Amino acid sequence: MAAKPSPATITASRSKLSSFFVASFPPIINPNETSTSKPRTQSKSLPGRKFFMSGAVSPEEAAVLFDRMIGIQPPPRSSSFNPLLASLARNRHFSVAISLAQKLSTSGLLLSYVGLHILLNCLCCSGQTQDGFAVLGSILRRGYRANTVTCTSLIKGLCYEDRIGEAVDLFKKMVRFGCRPNVVTYGTLINGLCRTGNTNIALRLHEEMVSATDGDGRFLCPPNIVCYGAMIDGLCKEGLIDRAQELFSEMKGNGISPDVIAYSSLIHGLCKMGNMDQGKALFDEMVDQGVPPNAVTYNILIDVQCREGKMKETEEILEVMIQRGVDPDLFTYNTMMDGFVRAGQICKARKLLDDMVEKRFELDAVSYNVLINGYCKSGRIEEALDLFKKMVREGVKPTIISYNTLLTGLFQKGLVKDAKEMFGEMAIRGTNPNRTTYNILFDGLCKNDHLSEATEMFHSRDRKIKPTLKMFNSLIDGQCKAGNLESAWEIFHQLPDNGLVPSVVTYSIMINGLCKKGLLEEAERFLTVMEAEGCAPNVVTFNTLMLAFCQNNEPMKVVQLLRKMAKNNVSPDILTASTVFKLLSEDENYHDYFDLLPAFPAQHSKS
Repeated sequence: MAAKPSPATITASRSKLSSFFVASFPPIINPNETSTSKPRTQSKSLPGRKFFMSGAVSPEEAAVLFDRMIGIQPPPRSSSFNPLLASLARNRHFSVAISLAQKLSTSGLLLSYVGLHILLNCLCCSGQTQDGFAVLGSILRRGYRANTVTCTSLIKGLCYEDRIGEAVDLFKKMVRFGCRPNVVTYGTLINGLCRTGNTNIALRLHEEMVSATDGDGRFLCPPNIVCYGAMIDGLCKEGLIDRAQELFSEMKGNGISPDVIAYSSLIHGLCKMGNMDQGKALFDEMVDQGVPPNAVTYNILIDVQCREGKMKETEEILEVMIQRGVDPDLFTYNTMMDGFVRAGQICKARKLLDDMVEKRFELDAVSYNVLINGYCKSGRIEEALDLFKKMVREGVKPTIISYNTLLTGLFQKGLVKDAKEMFGEMAIRGTNPNRTTYNILFDGLCKNDHLSEATEMFHSRDRKIKPTLKMFNSLIDGQCKAGNLESAWEIFHQLPDNGLVPSVVTYSIMINGLCKKGLLEEAERFLTVMEAEGCAPNVVTFNTLMLAFCQNNEPMKVVQLLRKMAKNNVSPDILTASTVFKLLSEDENYHDYFDLLPAFPAQHSKS
């Protein structure tokens, strides 16, 4: 299946809030720092602030300039390095900025107030928030005070590392530092909360923002598009579309025009909930308002159409996307490939992959996995293996999904030896099997008459994965089909020892095994035990018993089971109908049974 970055990337594209902070560093003035000394004359050969602000400096050039500056005698003030560090931070070269700041300190020059803030921000942006707090300690020890930018950077770092509880605590402590949260602070925390599924807390922060006013009734810190967009996205992810639409309307009512991210989030939410017409209407509104859709917007529409199997409409959207100058990305093509595979159009999916190669796209594991899955499902295992080998040759590391898909395809074709070799290859390539892998392995061995091997592996102490219910079901089914009912019983009774509870599948397998052995009374009693344990039988359970009683010429038992089905609101399927037809057609007294048959609700086909 194609990976689905969809609206997660929507929020991410706006959540790069470092630009707000970095841009504000140069104007920061240390209230405690005054100097009566004359300004130093800098070398004319060194670039000025305007050069750094232009973003023209590369990490390599920055390192050379730094060494030239550090070699000047007498050495320049540490504040002279701030434009260089700020330029690196602004262009997201955080590791280089951190390295140069540390080098500056080791050379005997203490970072200035502004320099410390740049370093703190870079650490927070690169997942080193703990070190950012150490820099905060340095700021406080040197007699400086933390400000709103300081706290916002730390909150951003904590959110980036999913330390949301600590971010909320720091937000509450800001007042102790004499810092008033600004709209960037709120936006940072709201974005982090929504991204981690804490939208309810984000909404409380939003209420705090819109309820705080001055004496003239003006908002002290009105929410901006970042705040609204993050909350709309979070609400849509949680399926709270009505609340998301309310916020969308509130945003427009407050004079804030929705951007492509806000529109895309809501369009995705509406489409995901099946409100395609509303989603399309919102897309039209977006275009009418002069907000050009981006790749994410089109990908949302393409993904929805693919999931509904509407590949013609998908191709039309792709054509419009290209006509409007929006380049399809890897996600676009992966999604469309998956759509073609779902629709059984493997040739079109392969053509799309070849087109991606021709257009010099850097294919990822998802690109290959989607088509490998298509080949396996259509029984074209050789083509799946060839594509897998191509994937490895191209330097794309196979994922656990790659191996699990191929193992399933190999076992379905009865290629047990090849499947076992593929399983062994996983460890060599550094991919550890997961529970799904073992489920596939046990099921494949049992269904391909390698029951003893599966049983031996099941009892092996070397296996690192704890037995799953699916593994138990595969072994029980294998033993029942092999006529080893006692072994099946023994494995069935091991379930509680492994902390597992039999499912409807487990019970149905055992009932089928008993029926195959002609033990119909025991099978019927097992149905009673199953219900007593709180496990409701499904249509498969009933069909298994009814077919056995029908073959044993016990029509009244079939009727009783049908009546129990109706009582339990279990809908019949085609096998149920076939069994009833067999019963009625083979018994000359079918009129007697016909009057006893229960009525089932009419089944409506899905449009």
